[in-house]
Amino acid sequence: MAIILRLDRVMADRKMSLNELSEKVGIANVNLSKIKTGKVSAIRFSTLEAICEALDCQPGDILEYRKDN
Repeated sequence: MAIILRLDRVMADRKMSLNELSEKVGIANVNLSKIKTGKVSAIRFSTLEAICEALDCQPGDILEYRKDN
């Protein structure tokens, strides 16, 4: 099972930089960068909610499930 994070794609669609999103969400650039690159094993719902609010998107726009072969 693999959960793919598509935060980078959504940010590009919204033309929002990492710094701008970091300020809106209230999370450190380093932590947001880890989420963006998929180098996290968990994400708090409150963080996901803040990201979705800042980007005006749904969690499904950021998270994707891909079945392992």
